Amino acid sequence: LLFLLLFLVLLLLGCSRPLALRRGRGQVGYLPGYQAAPGQSPRPGPRRLPEALPPPFPNGWYRLLDSAQLPRGAVRGLALLGEHLAVFRSQDGQAHVLDAHCPHLGANLAAGGRVRGGCIECPFHGWQFRGEDGKCTSVPYAAKVPDFARVRAWPSCEVNGMVLVWYHCQGLHPTWAVPEQREITAGEWVFRGQTEHLVDVHIQEIPENAADTAHLAFLHGPAILGGSDPRHTRSRLWDFMKHIWKAEWQPEPEPNEHCSRLLLQHSATIFGKRLSLMDLTVSARQVGPGLVYLIFEHAFLGRGIILQTVTPLEPLLQSVVHKIYYQKNIPAVVPKFILRAECVQFERDITIWNNKQYLSKPLLVREDSGIQRHRRWFSQFYSEGSVKSLAQEEGLDW
Repeated sequence: LLFLLLFLVLLLLGCSRPLALRRGRGQVGYLPGYQAAPGQSPRPGPRRLPEALPPPFPNGWYRLLDSAQLPRGAVRGLALLGEHLAVFRSQDGQAHVLDAHCPHLGANLAAGGRVRGGCIECPFHGWQFRGEDGKCTSVPYAAKVPDFARVRAWPSCEVNGMVLVWYHCQGLHPTWAVPEQREITAGEWVFRGQTEHLVDVHIQEIPENAADTAHLAFLHGPAILGGSDPRHTRSRLWDFMKHIWKAEWQPEPEPNEHCSRLLLQHSATIFGKRLSLMDLTVSARQVGPGLVYLIFEHAFLGRGIILQTVTPLEPLLQSVVHKIYYQKNIPAVVPKFILRAECVQFERDITIWNNKQYLSKPLLVREDSGIQRHRRWFSQFYSEGSVKSLAQEEGLDW
């Protein structure tokens, strides 16, 4: 009955419109009364020991923005991965990513710069830089363009309605491609909404959850009706309902060693009796450090996918976006409900992440063996040039 009421509420809210939910920093994941320790930054974010942190930016593909946010001729400035980037779409429809600052006198190309054909024009002196390779093609007041005049051009791609950038600490070219989800490209699955969260945690903590299957029953077992605040999720008011999870995490073999899979079987009980409507099979494929493809399958509610992207804005600040696509012949209320439910469960994780500390040598029991296996798998995304984190170099001032 409660789930029927939730469906009706969503229906009344306008099931034809995609769900849009954005949580700003500090809006979720911190309990009331949070206070910074003496000498600590007053902004949200717990104190971490810098020597215990892994490198802040693993090598891989990361989402910059949605394709719809970058129409032809548009320029967007982004600060992430320790870099300032200018993202623009040329007149031929191609998206390009360049370093944001002009090598002439340091002006920000994204702050007033304009698209000129396949180039971006600096707002300070009109120098133009080609999107495909960053080479300067025009200096309006100079007789000759210096051969060495260029800005860094970043490898990028546009897949599944997103613009992504390849990051490698040593500047190496991409070693794998971002998989295209055929059902999205073909229009068989349509966009039904997205959520955005800012999470105060090292990026490695987020995918590590997949291998920590023991936390599923304790943290995600209580009913979603109890919300995301851990002080209330185990309230007796919602004790009549339980989520039951069966999970198995495995890395993929070559040539997809940069991928791993989590197979999830979800069911729910009400007053001890199984509710078949909530039976759900989820296959979560992690592709590199920042992309997850969560495919949902339900016996009669169809199939869909949640694309999870994790992009490091700072060493301990991640932008996490969940975008849901679902069969077009299924009422929009179904995927919106799934995304809402997933959001509640994800915000329970955020409450843990925002307040925890990364432990390089955690105290584990035999049943936690998947965590160490995951850490060995994830270590492939660090390389020689990424051994020292910004925290170790600069302290905690960032």
